[in-house]
Amino acid sequence: MKRENFQSRLGFLLVSAGCAIGIGNVWRFPYVAGQNGGGFFVLFYLIFLICMGIPVLTMELAVGRASRKSAVLGYKALEKQGSKWHIHGWAAMIGCYLLMMYYTTVSGWMLSFFFKFATGTFTGSMSSEAAGGVFSNLLASPVEMAFWMILTVLLGFLVCSFGLQKGLERISKIMMTALLALILILAIHSLTLENSLEGIRFYLLPSVERVNEIGLGKVITAAMNQAFFTLSLGVAAMEIFGSYMSKDRSLPGEALRICGLDTFVAIMSGLIIFPACFSFGVQPDAGPSLIFITLPNVFVNMAGGRIWGTLFFLFMTFASFTTIMAVFENLLSFCIDTFGWSRKKATLINGIFILIASLPCVLGYNVLSDLHIIGGRDVLDSEDFLVSNLLLPIGSLVYLLFCVSKWGWGFDNYLEEANTGKGLKLSRKLKPYFQFILPVLILIILIQGLL
Repeated sequence: MKRENFQSRLGFLLVSAGCAIGIGNVWRFPYVAGQNGGGFFVLFYLIFLICMGIPVLTMELAVGRASRKSAVLGYKALEKQGSKWHIHGWAAMIGCYLLMMYYTTVSGWMLSFFFKFATGTFTGSMSSEAAGGVFSNLLASPVEMAFWMILTVLLGFLVCSFGLQKGLERISKIMMTALLALILILAIHSLTLENSLEGIRFYLLPSVERVNEIGLGKVITAAMNQAFFTLSLGVAAMEIFGSYMSKDRSLPGEALRICGLDTFVAIMSGLIIFPACFSFGVQPDAGPSLIFITLPNVFVNMAGGRIWGTLFFLFMTFASFTTIMAVFENLLSFCIDTFGWSRKKATLINGIFILIASLPCVLGYNVLSDLHIIGGRDVLDSEDFLVSNLLLPIGSLVYLLFCVSKWGWGFDNYLEEANTGKGLKLSRKLKPYFQFILPVLILIILIQGLL
């Protein structure tokens, strides 16, 4: 069967960036920046993105493009006879399934809040308790939570069932364009609010005083973590798009563009959230509750708040949904390649499986709220712990070692693939950094996540 390709380079960039741009950028980035004192955190984040994110991203794309296959068969096509690198392909796919078992629920929350703002559940006369209570009521209702999760899953697989060009690429282009337009509109509006300059100062001006309070080591490791996790590396989510790429462009240049779009969205999210928080006297380091409790409160008190709340949660829905479509495409491609299924059969079986597998996360906030799995964590946090703290860093380390060690694919093969095409090239002088320093940085993230 002939492998599908992207219709255009723009399609590849928007789909890949859409996969990377997710809840991690728009939800996690602002509150982690808030907790780690703003400006210096952002600076370190950018440094680590260049030092760690871009190299590992080129490796995942290189394995995909050189093999023209999905995770397991990609390794098999490139590994030496008798070696076992392809076992990681199976682990990567388990990671993608596990990620979708809770990500669909969180994406459902975004869709639910978009609907609630659009239909007037949130009103200007609401007390902060009532606004905060909307989220608690959502979590307490298994039926409502399941409805939004199921809708998300069905829409995601419906798009992917049309194929790469007609489904994922076409819809991602529309959603990503809308997402980038929405983020500009929301950020410009936030900058016009009273006290918005205070928020921007907190967010982007490095403050030695705040870093001393938190501790420089903590700020650096938080930035390193965020830079690493933002691109969803290590579970073959990006490798699959490499397998659909043409050889016209070099991989470092394309990786830089994907990272650029990803970072633009993360930083602009902060420009929406911090000025709004400072304008209404709200703490910007409120953790995960920032999006569903703190911000609805801010919108309710804002002139035209219903419109701004609707636009914000539409933007959040697009950010999470582009990731869901991209990972679903990876799951389908894996099943089509590995088991020889038709796209229709792969869509049906994966759709049913994800619907059932996502239920524990939905029920973990109500019916199964007493269930604590890993270290006292609830269902969602346990699933997230396995993906974020184990499968992403270990998977990235495997891709790295596969590309730079003589036991794997080898540095020369990787470098040749990465530098094929027009654009930015990687220097051979980076070999010692890739072989000795980068693995240590990833190990630090892994150990820190487990501690």
